[in-house]
Amino acid sequence: MASHSTLGERALPPLERAELLRYSRHLLLEQVGVEGQRRLKAARVLLVGAGGLGSPTALYLAAAGVGTLGIVDFDVVDASNLQRQILHGTSDVGRAKTASARDSLLEINPNVQVETFDTQLGPENALAILRDFDLVIDGSDSFATRFLTSDASVLLGKPNVYGSIFRFEGQASVFNVGDGPCYRCLFREPPPAGLVPNCAEAGVLGVLPGLLGTIQATEALKLILGIGEPLIGRLLLVDALDMSFRTVTVRRDPSCPACGDVAHGGGTIRSLSDRAQDYHAAACEVPASVADGGIREITPAELAARISRGDDFDLIDVREPHEWEIAHLSGARLVPLGTIPQALSDLDRSRDVVLYCKGGVRSLRAAEALQLAGFTRLSSVAGGILRWSEDVDPSVPRY
Repeated sequence: MASHSTLGERALPPLERAELLRYSRHLLLEQVGVEGQRRLKAARVLLVGAGGLGSPTALYLAAAGVGTLGIVDFDVVDASNLQRQILHGTSDVGRAKTASARDSLLEINPNVQVETFDTQLGPENALAILRDFDLVIDGSDSFATRFLTSDASVLLGKPNVYGSIFRFEGQASVFNVGDGPCYRCLFREPPPAGLVPNCAEAGVLGVLPGLLGTIQATEALKLILGIGEPLIGRLLLVDALDMSFRTVTVRRDPSCPACGDVAHGGGTIRSLSDRAQDYHAAACEVPASVADGGIREITPAELAARISRGDDFDLIDVREPHEWEIAHLSGARLVPLGTIPQALSDLDRSRDVVLYCKGGVRSLRAAEALQLAGFTRLSSVAGGILRWSEDVDPSVPRY
């Protein structure tokens, strides 16, 4: 059954002659036609993130003729992004992602208006940024931003087209439409900091965000046009390894603190300040239990100085074997994080132990495990081997 357009009864702009040719394949579709294309032209869509998910979403929405695309992202293009973030090219490395995205989208369709927000979405600016858009597409890569985007969407009554990716798997859904659920109905609270690795730590198949981002773009177009059956109340699960697609039902929770009924103890989030702690508990932050436990972080420069002096310590790499093959530090030995319990007998409690990983998160987790096992002379390399490559030895490959 067709749904109502998110644009309501807004006055629709006319199509120029050149637009009739550009969108002719849309106009041939009974479900789109001239009026539907005018709805697309009138629409204002905000994309949270110009990365893996935001890239295909933005490109297809621009090509489809969505009139205004907003993009919020505070990052710059890195060479490691190019494997999946197809909004950006090699010449864009070092540029703001918002600037690179604008150029790419206007090349696809110069009729589209691109509004950029070169800032990090936070509780202090989320409502102001989201307010003037018809719907929000969440292409973020952290739980903190997903909860912020969802809560802001609920407070403003904006549909939230959700997507996420991890290694070979992805999810997509449409939240906050009609009687449908919001993101908090699915995930009530953020996971403990450091528990879930992000793509930089766990990796992602390059085409996967293209698959999920295209699904997000499809759902956005359906919402604007008021056609089809959007993923409202359904969570689409995608496994690229066996190319399986399945959906599970997600119902609105009357006790949800964001969209629930007050009569059932829900609806307690009345402003973003009510749950501000959820918007800063990013998965890449140092776990509080580690920071409070006295585990020392050292910089790569400090580690290089210790190596140069010939200090006596164990240098432990807690990454995976395939990462070790890409690059590792001389004198280190490989003890993957998951094997720490089995390796305790091979480590000397009387010596200093210095641990490193790719970005500094897993090494702190390993240090916490060793601390619980009675080790006291522990250090973790802040920023991991990536920062070593930046600060000490640029010949060490980044990945």
